Amino acid sequence: MTAAADRGMQTLIPFDPYSYDFHEDPYPTYERLRREAPVYYNSDGDFWALSRHADVAAGFRDNVRLSNSWGVSIDPTSYNPHAEKAMSFLAMDDPRHLRLRKLVSKGFTPRRVNELTGRITELTAQHWDKCLQMGEFDYIADFAGLLPMDVVSELLGVGTADRAHLRVQSDLLIHREEGVTDVPEAAIYAYLELHRYYTELLTERRKNLGDDLVSALIGAEMVGDDGELARLTDDEIIGFMMLMVVAGNETTTKLLANSVFWGNRNPGELAPVFADPDEQNVSDWVEETLRYDTSSQMLLRRVAEEVEFGDYTIEAGQRILLLVGSANRDEEVFGPDADVYRLGRDSTRAILSFGLGTHFCLGAHLARLETNIGLAEMARTVKSFEIDEAGAERVHSVNVRGFAKLPMKVQVR
Repeated sequence: MTAAADRGMQTLIPFDPYSYDFHEDPYPTYERLRREAPVYYNSDGDFWALSRHADVAAGFRDNVRLSNSWGVSIDPTSYNPHAEKAMSFLAMDDPRHLRLRKLVSKGFTPRRVNELTGRITELTAQHWDKCLQMGEFDYIADFAGLLPMDVVSELLGVGTADRAHLRVQSDLLIHREEGVTDVPEAAIYAYLELHRYYTELLTERRKNLGDDLVSALIGAEMVGDDGELARLTDDEIIGFMMLMVVAGNETTTKLLANSVFWGNRNPGELAPVFADPDEQNVSDWVEETLRYDTSSQMLLRRVAEEVEFGDYTIEAGQRILLLVGSANRDEEVFGPDADVYRLGRDSTRAILSFGLGTHFCLGAHLARLETNIGLAEMARTVKSFEIDEAGAERVHSVNVRGFAKLPMKVQVR
């Protein structure tokens, strides 16, 4: 069957990625989609959605028929052949994607990330100590929103005085007011401001190279398949910096907050972590949060060549949403208790929070490192904590799930 064969799916199962009600709890919708319409077509929005783990994984792996070249967001303004300007190699297909990823990897190496461990630990203690002194605070504004921005900023060589401003612009990029189904004016201005800032930073860095990531990207080179020496252009470096401010900042902020939110909801699961905050226990906390309520809920693909999923033939030019949040709750993979928040699952290899295949998230290790260090410091220093859910405010975004505000009270050890 093609799309025209079943245009009533959204009547049977309403699914609006922009809906505030959906943002509050998308998982009942995901469950219905997996059970009743795993290959779903919405004729009002003119998009397909895959909800089962097997299909989402297949979608990630098929980087030939399912293209990234128009970006990964369903926003009409963002969905265009120039999406790479904001999304870097995330909005490219091979061989261009592979070329740029290899060049970026020469600067953004595992060694460079691991060398950040000591500094991340220092920054964590710096921000968390202030939280402990207050006793009551906003976990986002006072900790989870600061740490990832500091880490990304230090990687890129951004001064401390500019970080709060860049954080505000980053938030504006992803936030959507209720009823708005495209990129709002505030997000466009935020993009332009970030682009201006990073253009000036790159110009200055070319004049004065340092030991930061931007300097490493300026010097990155490799011999291409054509035998020519390849280097990153200014547009490619700026595009990668733009990607870092969202992928390297927003998603980690949300992962930290989602971890404490669900830990607060499930104190029995968290008790062993606070009794013994060793590396394994904290890692179990992070991995289950990545599975249970991942920051990146869905990613778009453009159909480059006709492809089949289930009983449906999806034609070239159509759009498919890969519902990562749904795949991570698939009972066929994670068992009948997939909707239960349970630490200690052996699911790290099965979760799709960082994608699969050629587009597997380059910053996955950094995100895990920051979150593990941040949560370990919390477990080590407090006896207990409490979230004021009535005062919590969610971020409203198509792709990203998390909190804009999360009031917390802690009891220090």
